[in-house]
Amino acid sequence: QVQLVESGGGLVQAGGSLRLSCVASRSIFSISAMGWYRQAPGNQREPVASFTNSGIINYAASVKGRFTITRDNARNTVYLQMNGLKPEDTAVYYCYAVSGTYGRSWGQGTQVTVSS
Repeated sequence: QVQLVESGGGLVQAGGSLRLSCVASRSIFSISAMGWYRQAPGNQREPVASFTNSGIINYAASVKGRFTITRDNARNTVYLQMNGLKPEDTAVYYCYAVSGTYGRSWGQGTQVTVSS
């Protein structure tokens, strides 16, 4: 199993920025895909951003142009830079990783709250 630990959530005013971090317990070279989902109260978990080791990066339409996913292989860390935050971005953000060996793993989640 790949253990994932997120951090960086918090309370921010609309228009502000946050950077989420997700540290993996194993080298992300061995992980075929990583990314972020989010879940707002009463809603289903939805994809936010992801990348694959083949270089494919995807963003949800609602965050494209505002959020950026990056990776630091040396630190086994994936980041989600969130700019221009809106109240509708309020949710618990979950990091995930997909590995051929360990399947899909999830972090514990980090709360992001955007006030209007």
